Amino acid sequence: MSNYAIVIHGGAGSILRENLSAEMEAAYREKLTEALKVGEAILKNGGTSVDAVVETIKIMEDSPLFNAGKGSVYTHDEKNEMDASIMSGKDLTAGAVAGVDTIKNPIEAAREVMQNSKHVMLSGSGAVEFAEERGITIVDAAYFYNERRLQQLKKAKDKENVILDHDGGHGMVDPAHSEIEFDVTLKTDDKFGTVGCVALDQHGNLAAGTSTGGMTNKRFGRIGDSPIIGAGTYADDKTCAVSSTGHGEYFIRLAVAKEISAQMEHGGKSLQEAADNVIYTKLTELGGTGGVIAIDANGNIAMPFNTSGMYRGFIETNGKMEVLIFKNN
Repeated sequence: MSNYAIVIHGGAGSILRENLSAEMEAAYREKLTEALKVGEAILKNGGTSVDAVVETIKIMEDSPLFNAGKGSVYTHDEKNEMDASIMSGKDLTAGAVAGVDTIKNPIEAAREVMQNSKHVMLSGSGAVEFAEERGITIVDAAYFYNERRLQQLKKAKDKENVILDHDGGHGMVDPAHSEIEFDVTLKTDDKFGTVGCVALDQHGNLAAGTSTGGMTNKRFGRIGDSPIIGAGTYADDKTCAVSSTGHGEYFIRLAVAKEISAQMEHGGKSLQEAADNVIYTKLTELGGTGGVIAIDANGNIAMPFNTSGMYRGFIETNGKMEVLIFKNN
């Protein structure tokens, strides 16, 4: 038995077996496994949960498979606006960036806000300026260019829909899998593109992080739950660490991540009981869709979601590793 554990997600939504080719499923499983192993190596070597969360999320941000970092969707104005947040359960410090466009890895910028500023959230050009001053990698907008994301935007504009992300299995993949063909058909809630990670380190400290490219065809500087502490991300060593994925407006209204922690702290619920109550009862009754990944100080994990699928994976304290996609694997 180890005394560390890690859980990740790559988005929840209408992810159905019949819509996901064998090649696409393999590509997702491969990348999720890679991300888990990067985080595990840090934890195994005595690294902090914060560093494990950041490096794990960076693997997913650097892959065009997910709606975060390089795979980010386009706004109505054909731009990328990314959000990310991180929180340390040890001291309740937190950092976030919102509406940033040229930061290669927004989760790195969020950590800089947490560790090297007096603030919790920075937005827009100011956040980019801060990140650049702190030595975070800034890239040209062309880095995020993605023809299929642009096709998704065109389809969304044609229908005047706001799309949270691509259909389950209809996104870009790594260059190694570039021969795979994709459909870009969109439905309004097929997949909520977010990536996230929660971890427990050998020092007994929890951390949570979340990163997203937002909504296809979003306008007016819309910001969802991902960069909002208490909604998209929360961590407290006394209770749990949580990362959310779903229809952000509902997660904000319910303060989903903090609500799970509060039900544990004040309601005496276990992690599983609290997470299940918030997702299957509160979120569902409000009309929201999505899920969370969560971990407590004992290494117990929970991954409830009320959609047909959620890209997710974990390594438990007993060393068991699993990568899952569908509701019924």
